[in-house]
Amino acid sequence: MKTNRALIFISSLLCSSSFVQAEIKETTVDYQSGGVTCEGLHVVDTAKTGKLPAVLIIHQWTGLSENEKMRAHMLAELGYNVFAADVYGKGVRPQPPAAGKEAGKYKSDRKLYRERMLSALEVLNKNEHTDPSKVAAIGYCFGGTGVIELARSGALLKGVVSFHGGLDSPNPADGKNIKGNVLALHGADDPFVPSSDVAAFEQEMKDAKVDYKLVKYPGAVHAFTQKAAGNDNSKGAAYNEAADKASWEEMKAFFSRIFKSDQ
Repeated sequence: MKTNRALIFISSLLCSSSFVQAEIKETTVDYQSGGVTCEGLHVVDTAKTGKLPAVLIIHQWTGLSENEKMRAHMLAELGYNVFAADVYGKGVRPQPPAAGKEAGKYKSDRKLYRERMLSALEVLNKNEHTDPSKVAAIGYCFGGTGVIELARSGALLKGVVSFHGGLDSPNPADGKNIKGNVLALHGADDPFVPSSDVAAFEQEMKDAKVDYKLVKYPGAVHAFTQKAAGNDNSKGAAYNEAADKASWEEMKAFFSRIFKSDQ
């Protein structure tokens, strides 16, 4: 009898709302940016009710890939409404060395880069699951450069997180346009981001009185969150498990802070 009662009790708990299982839904979304059709990815836990804090993801230099898809699912499992942007345009998914040329087009034309990201942000803001007062952006490598540039555009964001992104700016005065917080997660041994860029970035943030944090991971080089980069630091880009995990936890703590309801 006691066993039956225990089973009934456990069954009732599993059926209660507190035990609702996540229902992660993934949808490709076509949208327009300056006459170009882009194909982004929307991911959300449909078991969640009401408006959710939202996160825009800006991809690395090969375009929207399985890596961004993985991160989108990880964020959705944390309770965020997620949209992974497509900066390059539908079907444009270059591999090295073509990826470098494609990324360079946007790095040299920051106005175009901003326009593509702002179009994606608009899609996320208009999504029925989004709480527009609680929106942030994250980016990797090329996208890490991008989210800081998006913040410099004056976009209404609670914050941005740059994972091993470029920190340079052709117009440091644009730092004054940043409306949210900035978290830069940087490989301390990244050969593609010179110390002069790091110093200039910090000066830009200080001059603009931005609430920012720069975290440097010892022994980490460029692309430290990308398993496909391999583990040979001598190449300048390599996966670093410790830095990958630590940076993700840093991002989670950052979001907990900026998305507090009293902010």
